[in-house]
Amino acid sequence: MTSSKRSILVLGGVGFVGRHFVHYVVQNDLADHIRVVDKVLPQTAYLSAAHRSSFEKVDFRQGNLINATSVANCFTKEDGSEYDYVFNFAAETKYSQVPEVYQERIYQLSVGCAKEAAKRHVKAYVTLSSSEIYDCDQGASKEGSKIKPWTEIAKYKLKAEEELSKIEGLNLIIMRPAVIYGPGALLGLTPRLIIGRVYQHLGEEMKLLWSKDLRLNTVHVSDVVRAAWHVAEWYEKTGRKAEDTTPIFNLADKQNTDQEAINKLLQDIFGIKTGYYGSVVSSFAKLNLDSVTEDVNEKHLAPWAALLKSSNIHVSPLSPYLDQELLYNHALSVDGSKIERETGFIYSVPYLTKEKLVEVIDHFKALNVWPADEK
Repeated sequence: MTSSKRSILVLGGVGFVGRHFVHYVVQNDLADHIRVVDKVLPQTAYLSAAHRSSFEKVDFRQGNLINATSVANCFTKEDGSEYDYVFNFAAETKYSQVPEVYQERIYQLSVGCAKEAAKRHVKAYVTLSSSEIYDCDQGASKEGSKIKPWTEIAKYKLKAEEELSKIEGLNLIIMRPAVIYGPGALLGLTPRLIIGRVYQHLGEEMKLLWSKDLRLNTVHVSDVVRAAWHVAEWYEKTGRKAEDTTPIFNLADKQNTDQEAINKLLQDIFGIKTGYYGSVVSSFAKLNLDSVTEDVNEKHLAPWAALLKSSNIHVSPLSPYLDQELLYNHALSVDGSKIERETGFIYSVPYLTKEKLVEVIDHFKALNVWPADEK
């Protein structure tokens, strides 16, 4: 089967990972038919010029992937044929939501879409889970390491994983990425970039809780989307079947990123000093995280708003707001080498660099949602 014959369905294709995936497939001419489904319209999603161009070449459908009828319609092609590959990047990504939101927008959505894919005998169904499902008190987590989800999102991602693995006839591949960063990311490392810009403006040292060696392993979005396509092709070419053990792959670069690695890059980018509060303050924070989270956000939100106003930016999707779940002393340490050994995948961005973080800032500057540089 040649790539020109492939037709693909991308669920959640307007989100951060989804838009990069659509762009990758279009730019590399990997499929002759691409349908993208999302509840958000591309016109309102702060797409880059390059991504807008790619979306002109796809069949976009606005759809509610929680509704069974809507899901069935999204999977139905006019010519009566079925999609070869389905990629599910659709899920709630906001932290600190009530459990009912995650039950509906992660678990229910995931199971409904996967059941439809199984019914239609899709050749490969790739879904994006999370590395936050691993026990944070162990070393670098491998795919078989101890499971202990430490965010609400991760709890429902794991619940969805377990249910999807039981669906008969589903050709499932699960990816568990570390912290995904890159142009267009609103979460992950982007709030740290925003806060770095705030401290540049304030002329103060940027201090963080916990320690410099707190692991926050990373993976660039370009590698996430390349991996998604790679594992779909690998699954089909190797002749795997739905009844085989579900392949699960972590995604993490070679950096073994920790807080200090990120801070050094922020120092270089913004010319600021960074440091840590030490054990006494961190111990207090551990016991009083509600008030600490409130204080941290209060410190950053007003200066960021002032920076946007001074640049005449009235609306921006960017915020320095940090959810309480992400301020816990939880390490994200992931071994992403299995996908290399078993499928031949090669990471194209093996290390976190200043240039890659500046790309994130430049992307937002081009959209006029990032404040001008200090004069």
